[in-house]
Amino acid sequence: MNKLYIGNVSAEASEEDFETIFEQWKIPHSGPFLVKTGYAFVDCPDEKSAMKAIDVLSGKVELHGKVLEVEHSVPKRQRSCKLQIRNIPPHMQWEVLDGMLAQYGAVETCEQVNTDTETAVVNVRYAAKDQARLAVEKLNGSMMENYALKVSYIPDETAVQEGPSAGGRRGFNARGTPRSGSPGLGARPKMQSDIPLRLLVPTQFVGAIIGKEGCTIRNITKQTHSKIDIHRKENAGAAEKPITIHSTPEGCSSACAAIMDIMQKEAIDTKFTEEIPLKILAHNNFVGRLIGKEGKNLKKIEMDTGCKITISSLQELTLYNPERTITVKGPIEACARAEEEVMKKIRESYDSDMAAMNLQSNLIPGLNLNALGLFPGGGPGMSPSMSSVPPPGAHGGCPSYGGHPESETVHLFIPALAVGAIIGKQGQHIKQLSHFAGASIKIAPAEGMDAKQRMVIIVGPPEAQFKAQCRLFGKLKEENFFGPKEEVKLEAHIKVPSFAAGRVIGKGGKTVNELQNLTCAEVVVPRDQTPDENDQVIVKISGHFFACQLAQRKIQEILAQVRRQQQPKPSPGAQPAMPRRK
Repeated sequence: MNKLYIGNVSAEASEEDFETIFEQWKIPHSGPFLVKTGYAFVDCPDEKSAMKAIDVLSGKVELHGKVLEVEHSVPKRQRSCKLQIRNIPPHMQWEVLDGMLAQYGAVETCEQVNTDTETAVVNVRYAAKDQARLAVEKLNGSMMENYALKVSYIPDETAVQEGPSAGGRRGFNARGTPRSGSPGLGARPKMQSDIPLRLLVPTQFVGAIIGKEGCTIRNITKQTHSKIDIHRKENAGAAEKPITIHSTPEGCSSACAAIMDIMQKEAIDTKFTEEIPLKILAHNNFVGRLIGKEGKNLKKIEMDTGCKITISSLQELTLYNPERTITVKGPIEACARAEEEVMKKIRESYDSDMAAMNLQSNLIPGLNLNALGLFPGGGPGMSPSMSSVPPPGAHGGCPSYGGHPESETVHLFIPALAVGAIIGKQGQHIKQLSHFAGASIKIAPAEGMDAKQRMVIIVGPPEAQFKAQCRLFGKLKEENFFGPKEEVKLEAHIKVPSFAAGRVIGKGGKTVNELQNLTCAEVVVPRDQTPDENDQVIVKISGHFFACQLAQRKIQEILAQVRRQQQPKPSPGAQPAMPRRK
């Protein structure tokens, strides 16, 4: 895989020109340059030098007025299912890459290629030739976060007749990361995680962690390929200081282990006798999923590592500090393993929410999700958590849609005991919420004395629905209507025309099952419903905030499709109709 093809070559280019370029960029080659009209070939001694040539020269170096294109030279018989994708954004999430690749077919392997470049490179094998060909056509040159992807074939020595192997097609899991330990799946690309590791360390150990003239922290940074910020000036006089580590998950864990070692040695040297627990800071939005249902996830981490893990109370949160402290006690090796498992869960939650948010952004054009303060900003100035107080500038911060989107009605069911908190003193909170979201929000009367739930009726366009429901979910968590070991999960009802219910369900329940798999929400269309006076039936959606939102949007998409199909087609020669209200 070390033979290179050089394209876009000027007619004036000579072998000596290429010799000079390769020498200038210190790229070794193991044979002469074969220069043809418009292109050239050369052999490199190993894959590393071939990759260097591609990274350094392709699309960057000009020869006689033409910018060279350099890629692996692949004979037609070996242009099968294997591709190389270069110039991947360094912070791109593995899950986003999964989703992007899976659009074109079943991915059998995806392996990281180590390069000296800032951007990431992966080798991908598809299950079939036509899938690989489609991926090349669609992805090569496409923009991802201001990076133009470079996609090319790489030699497939095992190239056989087109079609899946005897074992069938093996693809990525529909959501999230690939199944760990899948045979032949290849390593997870070592891209920097968007979620940094945040630690809280005793102030007396900060000097030892930094070292003389910063020597110790520089060594850790170099060895673990991390960027480490020690926030010494924060909370003057505080007993503990936060440390933020930016790296790959592996780099974060290595840096964490090194910091724990330094603290342990310093404690021995200074005769510090108290136990030094590992303290991890995590945004409150992710802690519910770390804990798991009835504490199941946390108990498993404790069992697997032998550590004792506690999480700070919700009462300690403030609008401008939405982090919880996860305290891990045990031997250093056990604490290091626990950190890996804890952060794995935190990153999974973040990735899941980001994937949902990206889909949500596409479904609701112009929605400024950052103004809602759903996600951590990764540093001391983190954005506010989901709270009853809109973030600064949020009232004007969300650009509206073009046109006038249709209003929707959603019935959201909340614990009956939470009604007072939602309404607020003299109705102030519900008024603020309604104004902030741009929606009508009313609480329906209780259905009997012992009703455990109350229905909140939210009327407004999709953006208003998103904002109102987001705040309601957040308020219930803050006011402790869901315990520290519970994730906020609510039931929402939307009404659909009775004739469209079948489309939501799909043939043999196919559509509703796909909806549930895609969104992680439970979607139920109760059978044998009697349509109401408007000939509508109820669809029930249950799940956490993003799951509920995504399911609502997908169902509204189905309904919009049905409405379009119901429109009478204009007869030939008829006068054009007046524009419909959107």
